[in-house]
Amino acid sequence: MDQEQLKTLLDKNTEHFPRVLRKFNEENADLFQFEKFHKNDLWFSLWKAVFGILNDDGLEKYHTVCLNTIRILSRDESSLLKNNIVPDISCLLKLAHLVASGGANMAATTPDAIDQSYNTDVVVEALKCLCNLVFQNVEVRRECIRQNVADVIFQRLSSSTQTESSIELFDMKLLFLVTALDTTVRSRVLIELNGLTYLTELLDEKFRVTSEFSAQQFDVAIELLKVMFNITSSSDKSPSENEIQSLHLTSVIREILIRFSDMKTDRERSVIAHSIDLLTNISSSCLSELIVKCDSTAKSSEKRPIFECRNVSALSTVLRYLHYTLEENEKSSSTNKNLVTPVLAILVKCISSNSIMRRYVRSVILPPLRNVYKRPEEGNELRNYLCRLQGSPDLVVRNLTYELLLVCCKKNQSRLIKYFGYGNMAGLFANAGLMAGRKVETNEFSSEGEDSDTPEYNDMRHAINPVVGCYVPPTPNPLDNMTEEQKEYEAEKLVNLVDQLHRGGIIQPCRINAEGKPEPVDHILELQEELPKQHDLHKNAKE
Repeated sequence: MDQEQLKTLLDKNTEHFPRVLRKFNEENADLFQFEKFHKNDLWFSLWKAVFGILNDDGLEKYHTVCLNTIRILSRDESSLLKNNIVPDISCLLKLAHLVASGGANMAATTPDAIDQSYNTDVVVEALKCLCNLVFQNVEVRRECIRQNVADVIFQRLSSSTQTESSIELFDMKLLFLVTALDTTVRSRVLIELNGLTYLTELLDEKFRVTSEFSAQQFDVAIELLKVMFNITSSSDKSPSENEIQSLHLTSVIREILIRFSDMKTDRERSVIAHSIDLLTNISSSCLSELIVKCDSTAKSSEKRPIFECRNVSALSTVLRYLHYTLEENEKSSSTNKNLVTPVLAILVKCISSNSIMRRYVRSVILPPLRNVYKRPEEGNELRNYLCRLQGSPDLVVRNLTYELLLVCCKKNQSRLIKYFGYGNMAGLFANAGLMAGRKVETNEFSSEGEDSDTPEYNDMRHAINPVVGCYVPPTPNPLDNMTEEQKEYEAEKLVNLVDQLHRGGIIQPCRINAEGKPEPVDHILELQEELPKQHDLHKNAKE
């Protein structure tokens, strides 16, 4: 862009400036580095020249190409911060048809007062520009909030005139950005605009009315779920109001989880992921809506699993999505915390709040143990993935995994050792204060037995190594052929080696305190004093 081309734009010569802009847009479609535009204030000169055209109603047929140029320029964060562009936001809001005829008093403006006669391409391009600018510049964001953008978007959504999917998509993207970056807007949308109730109805309608979703309709639904996540993140409504809305929302999400349970495409999986994200903001008391009571004669199937006279299809989808996510993470040799954490969190909330959901999740994660020859961390079942996940470097993921398994087993150490081995569960026992056989007294769970011992397990129970959690072929005992003097020598050597590791700071010997948690000792010989106490603890645990 040289000075002559810039002059063409300033002169608004319709024979030449459209060609100049189209060439600029084609050459810079993928531009993100704007150093060459910082010389001689070229960026701001080009910005003002293009807005000179956009503010001219007589040049409306060229607005789309102009907005394309503004969208490219709006990627330059440094120029947006350096120059005062706020006065131009009103023009973009006008082109995006986000200025209501009721003025600042949005509450007095009826939905039909929003002008629905517009050029779709112009509106979409203007919305794209606003999305970039709201994300990049705090002053632009404040101006949009001052002009009540959220109010007008809701009015457009509730209008009797059908809105194009492309416009609806970028309306939702803009609303997502505003609610994500400013907490005051969340409260306004939630309380003054009654946004959660309206968006829940809109979400329900979209999934009930539409039989086949296009790619763009999927994208609209995803953005809608993201907006709902934002506005439920910090609820200012009373608990009773929240519960009524949350129960309805949970039932809508349940139907979404059931509908896209096959998870055939990336977009279907994305809908599932964002639905689960939204569930994490819902109170535990409302999550029982995920399962539906059904007739006692109802038969279970792969598509419609029935458990204890409850349709658990939605919960089954969550578990299968967890399995899919963990499988994909291992294939890519990484743990995507953003995908794994919400699923683990919602499963923990479900099983902690509802005994039927806990028993169902346990039946899937920890089915009756038949193969006692394979280590718990080996295999492709959900139990195996969760066992391997306990070695995750991410503390949040690891702790949520621990909590999920702990509640599934009703905080019973024997069950955890049975399914995972003491070696894999040592970290959980240390965190939960369950070491040395210490039991947690709790009334959280029923006293009903849940015996899942199979004949295969009972036959080999005596030979299963509790440390590794599976059968280990017997090996000769190296102490059998030693004299007492040799055994004593080996024991002293072991003590000396442990002491050296301790002094070098490589290990830190611990003993189990009264709370069932490890605490460091000052000297290795202190462990010897603990032996009688540990013996009594193990004896009491067995009894």
